Amino acid sequence: MIPVMRPWLGPEEAQAATDAIASGWVAQGPRVEEFEQAFARAIGVPQAVALSSCTAALHLALIVAGAGPGDEVVVPSLSFIATTNAVRYVGAQPVFAEVDLATQNLSPQTVQACLSERTRAVILVDQAGVPADLDAMRALCDPLGVIVIEDAACAAGAVHRGRPAGAGAELAAFSFHPRKLLTTGEGGMVTTWDAGIAARLRRLREHGMEMSAAARHRSQQPVIERYLEVGFNFRMTDIQAAVGLVQLGKLPEMVARRRALAQRYQERLCGLPGLLMADDPPYGLANYQGFWVLLPDDFPIGRDDLMRIAAQAGVSMRRGIMAAHLEPPYAGRTLSLPVTERLTTRSVILPLFHEMTAAEQDLVVSVVAEADRRKEQPALL
Repeated sequence: MIPVMRPWLGPEEAQAATDAIASGWVAQGPRVEEFEQAFARAIGVPQAVALSSCTAALHLALIVAGAGPGDEVVVPSLSFIATTNAVRYVGAQPVFAEVDLATQNLSPQTVQACLSERTRAVILVDQAGVPADLDAMRALCDPLGVIVIEDAACAAGAVHRGRPAGAGAELAAFSFHPRKLLTTGEGGMVTTWDAGIAARLRRLREHGMEMSAAARHRSQQPVIERYLEVGFNFRMTDIQAAVGLVQLGKLPEMVARRRALAQRYQERLCGLPGLLMADDPPYGLANYQGFWVLLPDDFPIGRDDLMRIAAQAGVSMRRGIMAAHLEPPYAGRTLSLPVTERLTTRSVILPLFHEMTAAEQDLVVSVVAEADRRKEQPALL
């Protein structure tokens, strides 16, 4: 089967992990610190804090943003459910906003109607690696005292108005899950411009301890640590960070390859009437973490049927981005999100990965094109 995604990992990552194991320091330690510094430089921010997952990153970002019981946080329903779950973790209420059809992202126009006196934050997702317009969202939210947290889980290597995605946010959360371009197996990162916030994030990830285990180990004197607040165990390991450092060095090549493959999809599928595809927004460049297509209403078969036909041809496809408001934990509200529901029910994610061959991509295109040609066939009476 042609997979939807395959990480680009090789002997360099294997050697880096081996070296970390051989060093005797496998928990959070010097390689995590090195990865944080390298990632911060790549994004163009002064502070980066490595964590066990992007979900943990969103959770801690909401804590340091002051979100809690009685607060509302505006989120897109059209996102992996972790975006919404993180709001519940801190006791706040998620408020679902509509997304833009072309980018699948929140916009100031879709968010404005959801703001209230209780709104503490907006989580702005860069869906499938297409950067959301952070500057426009901050122009709406900053004067109201509403913090914009950028959920850049998919966006490492994407560009927003000439800067790396995440660079303009007070808080941005990144994912290193295997379906992302840059992977550490599991893992996440929070970036920020505020050194005080970064220091608190580092405490919170390690049980609220005022000094990290690595710093305590380096000390030449006995250390009696203190725990300044209730924290969590959200640490990244040095083995993961070692892999991440290698991956970070390959990120520009990954993005260039993804963009070339995405352009090839766009060129070969543009002849199918009404098919909407992932594309760059006017203000930035996508990294194409995923490549989605939205089937037109007159497409001859349904989305699920297309996925079944593709599987029979040896091609893995995935449903479009999920809608959290349709899942049991968040169902039951009366909401009007027609764009979200159209995208989640009519879109499909096509295979896209670094080592994808032209022949593999042509097979994917042929499956979609052949399904579209069914509209030309006369119905059997």
